Amino acid sequence: MYRTAALRAKALKGCLSRSFRASRYASSTAAAAAAAATVSPVFSGSSLPSLNIPLDGVSLPPSLPDNLGPSKLQTTTLPNGLKIASEMSPNPAASVGLYVDCGSIYETPFSRGATHLLERMAFKSTLNRSHVRLVREIESMGASTSASSSREQMGYTINALKTYVPQMVEVLVDSVRNPAFVDWEVNDELRKMKVEIGELAKNPMGYLLEAVHSAAYSGAMANPMYAPESAISGLTGDVLEKFVSENYTAPRMVLAASGVEHEELLKVVEPLLSDLPNVTRPVEPNSQYVGGDFRQHNGDEATHFALSFGVPGWDKEKEAVMATVLQMLMGGGGSFSAGGPGKGMHSWLYLRILNQYQEFQSCTAFTSIFNNSGLFGIYGCTSPEYAAKGIELVADEMKAVAEGKVNQKHLNRAKAATKSAILMNLESRMIVAEDIGRQILTYGERKPVDAFLKTVDQLTLKDIADFTSKIIAKPLTMGSLGAVLNVPSYDSVSSRFS
Repeated sequence: MYRTAALRAKALKGCLSRSFRASRYASSTAAAAAAAATVSPVFSGSSLPSLNIPLDGVSLPPSLPDNLGPSKLQTTTLPNGLKIASEMSPNPAASVGLYVDCGSIYETPFSRGATHLLERMAFKSTLNRSHVRLVREIESMGASTSASSSREQMGYTINALKTYVPQMVEVLVDSVRNPAFVDWEVNDELRKMKVEIGELAKNPMGYLLEAVHSAAYSGAMANPMYAPESAISGLTGDVLEKFVSENYTAPRMVLAASGVEHEELLKVVEPLLSDLPNVTRPVEPNSQYVGGDFRQHNGDEATHFALSFGVPGWDKEKEAVMATVLQMLMGGGGSFSAGGPGKGMHSWLYLRILNQYQEFQSCTAFTSIFNNSGLFGIYGCTSPEYAAKGIELVADEMKAVAEGKVNQKHLNRAKAATKSAILMNLESRMIVAEDIGRQILTYGERKPVDAFLKTVDQLTLKDIADFTSKIIAKPLTMGSLGAVLNVPSYDSVSSRFS
């Protein structure tokens, strides 16, 4: 940025010197006289108007009020059960998203991996547009698109200037409602999925945390987010079409927008989505946290491990907030983390493990919170010969938090970091639209951020200690990857939390 500014300044200086360069004079007196002669009479004497006097013929727009309150969220439910929600913003751009209560937990053995493939098939050919036409329309708006899948929800988003809202909505709805699932496009994405799955295996932390979820649960929540290699050969356009027709129904969908007038949005959306089938929303498939052990020796020179426990989901909001604050409190990171507090160097795990034991390459807390359940845990990476000691140290730190060894300074920092992260994320209109859609899918409404912040502020040291004691009393979920020969047995690690 500074280099660009400097180059522009040099160019401007050169332009000025070429156009207005003064002649060379033998004396400074002559130079001064020549400079005075070039001064415009408009800027001389007392004829210069005061800046407090309005200019003739110039009308100023009304000024903004001193205090701008948050825009009010407006929600409408169509007769078929689909919800439309939006809030205005002063931003000249808008974000529109379509969110579906459908994730990998709704997959069956026949459709395993469908949500992973659907994410990759987003904004491809539809029954009304070829992929080339769709891309050209998106580019003509200067828009950007994205899609995401998770265990419980799917999301499709488009972003562009507000003037393109009708076109944005039409492209978004067409892409979600009318996918063509052309054979060559499906096959092309399946090839890319194989590469993606291969890349995941090279990411030990990501691979291990995905495996920990499968080990922790019995039931639908154990379904992998990434398509298993054994399931890729069974994924076809017909499988995707059947999965979409069964799950993309009106009561399970929310269209959310940030930066759009609600009445304008309704006029565009209602004709496009009012004919979606009104099918009774199914009960979420059963899942139960049971704990378990995952181990895989893959020849890696390091030992990667994770210790985790079940936590309540967003249906028990205070406990879910506690898990979020606990993650911030524990913090952690890599052994070569650079920077200040924002890099986690003042967190519990950094001060008590990474800063004390050089054998650790990484140690960081993680959470995965769903509607009715979740996981809290700590991931670590050490040398193989230090694996047993490293796991023991991580277990001891979790017990230390449960025994109330955290002080108020640590808690205050964790609470401030949690609130800061939430508020900074909500500065993005794309995240606001996503937050609206996902909250309505989960709660049926969007809860005000002030309520979340108030819950964070009310947490005490006793709350954190009691919550940690409660979760480590549950069955342990343990995962290890790489050089696992020195990893202690599941029972020996689990007994440390007794």
